[in-house]
Amino acid sequence: MSFLEYAPAPESQAILNLRSEYGLFIDGEFREGHGTPFASISPATEKHIATISTADAADVDAAVAAARRAYDRTWSRMSGADRGKYLFRIARLVQERSRELAVAESLDNGKPIKESRDVDVPLVAAWFFYYAGWADKLDHAGLGANPASLGVAAQVIPWNFPLLMLAWKIAPALAAGNTVVLKPAETTSLTALLFAEIVQQADLPPGVVNIITGAGATGVALVGHDDVNAVAFTGSTPVGRAIAKSVAGTNKKVTLELGGKAANIVFDDAPIDQAIEGIVNGIFFNQGHVCCAGSRLLVQESIHGEVVDRLKARLSTLRLGDPLDKNTDIGAINSSAQLDRIRALSDIGEAEGAERWTAECTIPENGFWFAPTIFTNVSTSHRIAQEEVFGPVLSVLTFRTPAEAIAKANNTPFGLSAGIWSDKGSRILAVADKLRAGVIWANTFNRFDPASPFGGYKESGYGREGGRHGIASYLTSGTPARPAVAAAVTKPKTVTKGATK
Repeated sequence: MSFLEYAPAPESQAILNLRSEYGLFIDGEFREGHGTPFASISPATEKHIATISTADAADVDAAVAAARRAYDRTWSRMSGADRGKYLFRIARLVQERSRELAVAESLDNGKPIKESRDVDVPLVAAWFFYYAGWADKLDHAGLGANPASLGVAAQVIPWNFPLLMLAWKIAPALAAGNTVVLKPAETTSLTALLFAEIVQQADLPPGVVNIITGAGATGVALVGHDDVNAVAFTGSTPVGRAIAKSVAGTNKKVTLELGGKAANIVFDDAPIDQAIEGIVNGIFFNQGHVCCAGSRLLVQESIHGEVVDRLKARLSTLRLGDPLDKNTDIGAINSSAQLDRIRALSDIGEAEGAERWTAECTIPENGFWFAPTIFTNVSTSHRIAQEEVFGPVLSVLTFRTPAEAIAKANNTPFGLSAGIWSDKGSRILAVADKLRAGVIWANTFNRFDPASPFGGYKESGYGREGGRHGIASYLTSGTPARPAVAAAVTKPKTVTKGATK
């Protein structure tokens, strides 16, 4: 039997009109940062993309001050209906520039273009559309009497879903009447800076959205700023723990979405074909750079051999390579530091006695790459079964009874997500009721909707993003204080469809 060969189908970068240097976006304008600039590179080729400014403490002060002015003078005074019009406009501009944003995301992040194009960017638009609808309905959300905005929100996002995490943070904050200062991850700042251009196109009042770039020190200065009222962070558990300590004793409202080590439970009556695709999507989507990835596969003992064999056969069909190629299934690891961590934990897995299997892939000469890998004969005490690898690495464990599956699934310091595969609805509900996880998928995995809350337990953080719960993180009961004098409130202008530049 002969197999058809794939021809490369690269997405053109001609649609991008990138600057060679990007400054900080403060008070509606780009300006140079006072810190040492850094380079943004493509993880697939290690080629230079752009030079990015770094915000120092003075720049953070300027961004927070701009957000405070915008909050006091315009945004908090604007009606919810008018705020919603701006959010609707941003959503439409995201749709109009969707191809450009998808190409930039894959170039800067390393994820396959078909994921950026078909998942990330459509969800970004959906998040802004969804919260635009909430902006004038806060009094009817069951959030207490006279729900009021908090003020200035400091938001720090990770590198695995740069544009989507930006939408998760900014959309509900703006809908609730807050202004924001957002810091993207230093390895993936590009699409946040393109979003700043969208903010300008939307004629959003200056200072409502500010985007500052830099490394950890910039984030520390932002989170610790005295004039910040809310902190929202998505990232690693150690950093989240440090943030929780830094804001303890303050009046800042905090949401933390941290790490995970999700169990994906497959019972012997599961629809196997569907389950195999769900397992692949659960851990190998976005190269495993997913907080809620199903990185622990719990398979009922009687079907373990069949599931592993079929999983290996399926992984052998995945194509690793150029993220901008429409045929690519597995893109590049985001950075050399993350690749080193994935390699180190995989080596530890072998040293501890787990059996390693890696799909045959041609690894490009340049860039950061790791082929899809499965570990069998894994014990719950193994580090690869306990620590977040955050890469395309799956640990397979077995169970005999539902009670054993529940015990193993909950045997983790994390509690972000889980998956259950079974033909019996009663079994799914009974098991789900006993799992300590914030999000539980039934006969699917890694499905997101802006109306559905997302968040975890234990070391996976606290607070929820998405849905009504997500907007509650940016509200308080009562009427906020107003300054004695206020500038005229800016009204949205008419936008001509197609005017994207």
